[in-house]
Amino acid sequence: MTSGRTATENRVLLADIGGTNARFALMERDEIGPIEHLKVADYSSTTDAIAAFQNRHAAGRPPLAAILGVAGTVQDNRCTFTNSPWIIDGAELQKMFGFATVHVLNDFEALAWSLPALQPSDLFPVGTQRPASGAPMLAVGPGTGFGTACFFPHATAPFAVVTEAGHATLPATSEREDQVIAQLRRRFGHVSIERVLSGSGLENLYWALAAVDGVTAPERDAAGITGAALDGSCSVSHAALDMFCSLLGAVAGNLALTFCAQGGVYIAGGIVPRFADRLAASDFRTQFESKGRFQSYLRNIPTSIIVRPDASFAGLKAFFERQVRR
Repeated sequence: MTSGRTATENRVLLADIGGTNARFALMERDEIGPIEHLKVADYSSTTDAIAAFQNRHAAGRPPLAAILGVAGTVQDNRCTFTNSPWIIDGAELQKMFGFATVHVLNDFEALAWSLPALQPSDLFPVGTQRPASGAPMLAVGPGTGFGTACFFPHATAPFAVVTEAGHATLPATSEREDQVIAQLRRRFGHVSIERVLSGSGLENLYWALAAVDGVTAPERDAAGITGAALDGSCSVSHAALDMFCSLLGAVAGNLALTFCAQGGVYIAGGIVPRFADRLAASDFRTQFESKGRFQSYLRNIPTSIIVRPDASFAGLKAFFERQVRR
C-alpha cells in the first residue's frame, strides 16, 4: 500500500460486477459490510456507479483501495464488457477516486480465492469424498458463460489461475451426445463448452435434442426448461437437463485432471444451485470419474456446489489480505 494509513484503519471497496448487475460493499477492519445491488443499466459508467455508492456509504471517508471482480477478460488491469457499455480501467479509477491501489480481477479468479474460506454450510456436497490438504482447488461454473479458475495453496505465496476453458471444444462421451453436438455444429460451427454449459447453453441443448428426436417442443428459456424438467411436464426438458448434468460432469472431470485438483472441484454460478438435488442424482459423478485409467484418481476428488451467495466477496477479501496487504 502506498498510503501512510494502515489498511485495518481504512475502508476497502469490494465489487462483483457483471453485465447486468453490480454488487458493492465496503470492508473495514477486515469486516465486509452490507452488500448493495445495483443495475448496470441504471448507470452510464462504472465511475458513476462507484460514485453513487460512495456518496451513500463512504462520504467523507473514501476507501483506501478497490478490489473489483468482473465477469470478463482482464488485461492490464482493465476490462471491457461485451454485453454492457461499462469499461473498468483500474488506472482511471485510481486517478478519479484517489485510491492508493486498484486491482481488477476476473470474477472466477475472485471466486477461486474464496475456496479455502468456504465452510461446510456454504457447500452442497455431491458425493462423500474429502479434499486433500494443500492441493489445488478448482472452481467451475455455468452462468451467462462458463467460468473456470484454480486456486493453488501455498503457505506464503498462494495464487489463482484464471482460464478461458469455456471456449475450449465441447467433448462428447456417447453417440447421442455426438448427434446433439452435430446439430449444434450446424448452427454455430465451433461448439464450445459454454455453448452447452451455460444458461443459453441449456436452451441450445433443448432445441438440439428436439431436432435429434424429430419432435416439436414449445419455446422455453433456461428457467422454463429447468422448471419443466423438474416437474416432469416435458420429456425434452427432462432430457436436456439430464444431458446438461452429464456433460458438466465430463467437463469438470477433464478440468480436474488438467489442474490435479485434489483439493476439490467447486461448482459456482446461479444455475446449478437451482437443481442441486437433481445434479446429485444424475450421471454427473459417473461422468466426472469416467476417465479410463485415471478413474481411481478422480474417484477420490470431492465435488460440491457453492450455495453461499456472497462467496465472491470472501474471495475479494482473501485476495486483498494475501496479495495487497502484505
